[in-house]
Amino acid sequence: MTPAARTQAAVEILDEVIAAAHGNGPPADTIVSRYFKQRRYAGSKDRRAVRELVFRAIRRSAEIPISGRSAILGLAQDDPGILSGFGEPRGPDALGDGEIPADAGHVPSWLQPLLSPLVDEAEWPALLNRAPLDLRVNIARTSRDRMFDEFAEAVPTPLSPWGLRLPAETKVDDRAAFMSGLVEVQDEGSQLIALTCEASNDERLLDLCAGAGGKALALVAAAPGITILATDSNRARLAQLGPRAERAGATIETRLLNQPRELDELADWRDGADTVLVDAPCSGSGTWRRNPEGRWRLTPDRLERLISSQERLLDIAAQLVRPGGALVYAVCSLLSREGAGQIARFLEHHSSWISEPLPIEGGRHDGGGRLLTPGHDQTDGFFVARLRRPC
Repeated sequence: MTPAARTQAAVEILDEVIAAAHGNGPPADTIVSRYFKQRRYAGSKDRRAVRELVFRAIRRSAEIPISGRSAILGLAQDDPGILSGFGEPRGPDALGDGEIPADAGHVPSWLQPLLSPLVDEAEWPALLNRAPLDLRVNIARTSRDRMFDEFAEAVPTPLSPWGLRLPAETKVDDRAAFMSGLVEVQDEGSQLIALTCEASNDERLLDLCAGAGGKALALVAAAPGITILATDSNRARLAQLGPRAERAGATIETRLLNQPRELDELADWRDGADTVLVDAPCSGSGTWRRNPEGRWRLTPDRLERLISSQERLLDIAAQLVRPGGALVYAVCSLLSREGAGQIARFLEHHSSWISEPLPIEGGRHDGGGRLLTPGHDQTDGFFVARLRRPC
């Protein structure tokens, strides 16, 4: 492909990404892969160059551009060399009068007042920086020190005792240590949430929104004798935990839940969990550096639905914790209503519960919890709180 043809390919892919964002269609990675499956003539260098253009354009625009062409024209504001392909054979049409490039930005305007006060404008660029690749060492089977022999390019994560940090885009799924379950890909912030649970061997822990089970795997690695039930209402995501647990040499029971009957389906755990972890569905505003198009997909209506779901899950979790037990709440969000605001609401309705100090380093106090941010902590953005039920 010529440079002009690569630019045109990026325009076409961005048109699809924009349409998918409006219509809740497939993510950008899927769209890029599908585009090149239909164009086998494109070599690996072409695919890499086009993908880089697409994601640079996505990262640059906080608001949804009007078109892929507008997004690329916006990118050309910072990189004028891109314009050389316009009007060339197989490239985008020549520039016309009055074409409007997409605006640059980090945070959509409607979300700016909803951010935690801790996330000031100076931190916004870090929300879109390329994220490193963090690994969690399976400490039930090996040690972090030993894994430096397997990953010579790694450095220790500064906050998690389980973590290794590698450069962005490092490929690890073909490494022996990964295939044998000695390491898992997991952002340091997510590891810190597992550490907040303070897992111990004689406890019963319920992971209420386990997803693919990353935190459940971290918890059973830290305390191999713990009893963990990992639950979720998403069958496809929960099904990923089985193969991951087998690879890690872990035993984790799973249970698929059906909304809104979760409490009935967890009757055997009611008032019986030493700890309940609620890693709730959220806006994902803390993970924009990995998923920058998430800014385009979040709407006020969707945010309201997520906040209502978080409230409901917290109220369910409160009925599953034993007297004297703990509830750990986490969201990969930087929005106050999903973090500190949710804990304030919970404590208002459960006045005998108390908010506890967190047993982790890093982050900053934010209401009844702690906020980790890319700019301050070099992790994904997470809010986490630990609450104690009275005896």
